[in-house]
Amino acid sequence: MATAPVYCICRLPYDVNQFMIECDACKDWFHGSCVGVDEDEAPDIDIYHCPNCEKTHGKSTLKKKKSWNKHDTGQSGDVRPVQNGSQVFIKELRSRTFPSSEDVVVKLSGSQLTLDYLEENGFNEPILIQKKDGLGMAMPAPTFYVSDVENYVGPDVLVDVVDVTKQTQSKMKLKEFVDFYYSTNRKKVLNVTNLEFSDTRMANFVESPQIVRTLSWVENYWPDDALLGKPKVSKYCLICVKDSYTDFHIECGGASVWYHVLKGEKIFFLIKPTSANLSLYERWRSSSNHSEMFFADQVDKCYKCTLKQGQTLFIPSGWINAVLTPVDCLAFSGHFVHSLSVEMQMRAYEVEKRLKVASLTPFPNFETACWYVGKYYLERFKGLHKANKQPPPYLVHGAKIVNGAFRSWTKKQALLEHEDELPENMKPAQLIKDLAKEIRISEVRRCKVIGDLSFQPPASPSTQEAIQGMLSMANLQSSDSCLQTSWSNSQAKNNSHSSTASKKPSSVAGATASNSKRPAKRLPKKTIKSSSVDSLDMFDDDQDHLDACFKDSDYAKRLKKGMATAKQRLGKILKIHRNGKLLL
Repeated sequence: MATAPVYCICRLPYDVNQFMIECDACKDWFHGSCVGVDEDEAPDIDIYHCPNCEKTHGKSTLKKKKSWNKHDTGQSGDVRPVQNGSQVFIKELRSRTFPSSEDVVVKLSGSQLTLDYLEENGFNEPILIQKKDGLGMAMPAPTFYVSDVENYVGPDVLVDVVDVTKQTQSKMKLKEFVDFYYSTNRKKVLNVTNLEFSDTRMANFVESPQIVRTLSWVENYWPDDALLGKPKVSKYCLICVKDSYTDFHIECGGASVWYHVLKGEKIFFLIKPTSANLSLYERWRSSSNHSEMFFADQVDKCYKCTLKQGQTLFIPSGWINAVLTPVDCLAFSGHFVHSLSVEMQMRAYEVEKRLKVASLTPFPNFETACWYVGKYYLERFKGLHKANKQPPPYLVHGAKIVNGAFRSWTKKQALLEHEDELPENMKPAQLIKDLAKEIRISEVRRCKVIGDLSFQPPASPSTQEAIQGMLSMANLQSSDSCLQTSWSNSQAKNNSHSSTASKKPSSVAGATASNSKRPAKRLPKKTIKSSSVDSLDMFDDDQDHLDACFKDSDYAKRLKKGMATAKQRLGKILKIHRNGKLLL
């Protein structure tokens, strides 16, 4: 019976699960782990010599690259772009000054961070918790080390490892990374930020904050018996060596994120998710050389927030952030989508889809989570309406956003792209219709509730303000001079006619009535008092002046739909009693 060929200095058979490299001298194959060659290093090797052949053929040689100096220490005389994450970049980043996060980060105690607090104040700014007491969060003891992570997760588990200098990603066994972490002579800067451990023994040591479990769509609304399993995004372990750097990014699916530093320290660079900043981010991220551009240079403000050992940071949806690790660090984090930031989550998700960048890890089955939440909104609204209660405004707003997304995802031309995310036994058309109905009921009832503190009736405007508002509604020029002239003329006539009326009681009335054609048609057959006629004269002149305003507008040649209504309402506003009050 033939024996399997053996390779390498270990003289073992070929293993498909292990990386191997061929010696260019002896043509034998060697396990990378046996000869000290990592898989991500192989593409940079031009000629490889095994340990035995090095004695006779010399050491292995590396390929020459035009942009190699982007990753070195920057000693070359050529001026070339600096790679984000390189030693030169890290040195420059450490020396820079940034606005303090005191202006944007809210500091609370663990017991203060409740659902009531967030419903009242919103979750639009980062929140820093100095001590984990009161957060309802479980963490390992301070004596928990990286070696314990290997023990409880498993040494042979493959993890995503980022080469910070090159900003590239590869896979490695957890044991190999832990060996690197404890080595005294690190040739690279590697970090692990994507180790989700919900299904491992280490999950027993870590529990996310209570507020996260209260808000999370996945935790609360994703059915346990669903064919599609719940996304695993709630428990991440971050093992980062000194000078690790994660470039600017938005969390997957626009999710909010929490971080807790067990050992070490992290520095966050935070950028507000304004419309301008999000547009700049999308343009920067889609650029082929974005790794050579520091995104913070393109925005107005980037805030620096240092997270020390034992502290917890909550970053809201949409915030653009980068992370520097100044010392070796062991931390835990988790992502969660929720109802306080539905609009921003949806916007970030659309940005994520447009970018289509492989290195960006998407939120697993984000659309499926939205469908389950839409079903929850429908049931919640029905229950509240039946009890004659109102859902909170932020829930109504969130329901509008997701229902709009449902309509978009179920259009004929888009259905093929989105139907895989549709939960089983879900009737999308019926859900969209029923949810829209409940949203309308909420809005109608809210407007009718007299005692609603959020309902503020508009203040009574002055006549001039009313005219300006009506002109704006009619898309006409709201000329101050025109309005002032009209108003001043009306006031002057009001004064003059008031004084004249007392001297000429009836003769003036008859003359005025005969000369005034348009108002005469509207007068009743009974005797008309002089004050009424005077008011009508004033109204006639005001209408003539307003007609001039309309003629002077850009819309004089072709009146748009609704113009007549606006003019009629203006005329109604200008009907003035003898005492100067408005007839509305």
